[in-house]
Amino acid sequence: MDVPLWLALLVVGWLGVKLARPPWWLVAVLLVGGYLVAGSFLAPALGTVLK
Repeated sequence: MDVPLWLALLVVGWLGVKLARPPWWLVAVLLVGGYLVAGSFLAPALGTVLK
């Protein structure tokens, strides 16, 4: 099943806010940072580390 990256980030962000109650600015920084890293040259290196 292919899930768009933006949808996965939205769901993870929503669950994180509901479960952990972090400040909104922290959620925004993590989501934008994750989106930018996923599209950068670092993505293959992080993919192998996280697997």
